[in-house]
Amino acid sequence: MTLMTGIGGGRLRARLRRRSRGDRGAVSLFVALCAGGLVVVIALVIDVGGRLRVAERTDACAQEAARVGGQQLDQAAVLQGRGVKVQQEYVRQAANAYLTVCGGLSAGDIAFSDDGRIVTVTVQAPFQPVLLAGLGKRMVTGKGSATLVHGVEKAETD
Repeated sequence: MTLMTGIGGGRLRARLRRRSRGDRGAVSLFVALCAGGLVVVIALVIDVGGRLRVAERTDACAQEAARVGGQQLDQAAVLQGRGVKVQQEYVRQAANAYLTVCGGLSAGDIAFSDDGRIVTVTVQAPFQPVLLAGLGKRMVTGKGSATLVHGVEKAETD
């Protein structure tokens, strides 16, 4: 007690006060940095989730467009006994008509197997991140295929 009240006591008190002021605001800086990091993580979760939703929708639309296209038979070939296969021009029209209804999409590529029984549709849809808009607009690709099967009692695939 007598040390603090002596001649050097005032200097010691001043030094102790200066040390305690040096840590002032350190917790605020830590909280601000953690909050900023948390906002970035939340933005990533929201935007990646949105991209996954667009990818799932694009895949589903491509799959259904391939199914709709796979139902477009080449009736002349069937009636002439040349086998069951799809009419490629009708497949393109039907797939694009379905994709237009499915959200204004269009088929990027429609491929056919050599025997004309498998239809593969590729679709691209735009995705704009909501919170991380600096990443810019991205394209998400979806792909679906359908195999033409026929038969009266059960599906014949040969």
